[in-house]
Amino acid sequence: MKPDIKPGIVAKSLKGRDKNRLFMVLYEVDADFVVICDGKLRKLCRPKKKRRKHLRALPHELPELLELFKASRLKDSDVRKAIIKLEAEDKQGE
Repeated sequence: MKPDIKPGIVAKSLKGRDKNRLFMVLYEVDADFVVICDGKLRKLCRPKKKRRKHLRALPHELPELLELFKASRLKDSDVRKAIIKLEAEDKQGE
């Protein structure tokens, strides 16, 4: 069973210029679109609106970062560090 694309989850881009990059889902726009950021190329001040079908949800959730986002205290560096940590874990698991 695939995890849903929902706020706070880490997703991998399957299409576009950002293919194979990891992102954090910030919020849902509607049934087809979500808004994502990675803290590096797509910062919080300029997040990307992306179709759900172009993302694959990973089994990693970042609830503490989602709470910071809701409180308007999330920083790009927080997102960057979390994604780098997950990428390192995935490389060790290979």
